[in-house]
Amino acid sequence: MKELKEFSSEEEYVPRSIQYIVVHCSATRANIPFTEEQLLKCHLQRGFKYIGYHFYITRDGELHHCRPVSEPGAHVRGFNRHSIGICYEGGLDENGYPADTRTQAQRFTLLDLLTILRHQYPKAQILGHYQLSASIHKACPCFDCRKEYAEL
Repeated sequence: MKELKEFSSEEEYVPRSIQYIVVHCSATRANIPFTEEQLLKCHLQRGFKYIGYHFYITRDGELHHCRPVSEPGAHVRGFNRHSIGICYEGGLDENGYPADTRTQAQRFTLLDLLTILRHQYPKAQILGHYQLSASIHKACPCFDCRKEYAEL
C-alpha cells in the first residue's frame, strides 16, 4: 500500500525511496508529560515548519501521524530524504539521564507500526538515531533498535 501525495498537473509525484526507519525518543523525563502539541511547539522554535517526525507515540501508546510518509522528515541530518522518523515520548529517567522509558503501551504500538512499515518497505533498515549519527554523541532512542527488531 503506497501513500500518495496530492500534486498539481504541473508537478510530477515521485515516491520516496525509503532506506531507513529511524526510531527516536523525545529526550524528555518519564515523569513529565510531553504532548504532541508541546513537540510541535519545540520543533517550531527550532525553525522547522512542522514536527520533524512522521510518527509520535505518547506514553499511553497513542500513535500520532505528524507528517505524511511521502514527505521527507526533519529528524536526522543527512538521512531525511530516504528515511521515516518515529519518536516515542520519553527517553530520560526522572533525574534527566538517558534511559529506555517506553511504557508497555508504547512498546506494543511501536512494534505494530514497525511491522507495518517493514511490510511496506522490506529493504529498509530499522535503526536508532544514534546509529546514524556516529560522529555526534547521542543516546537516542536509549535502546538498541537494530538488535530489538532484528527479526522483523
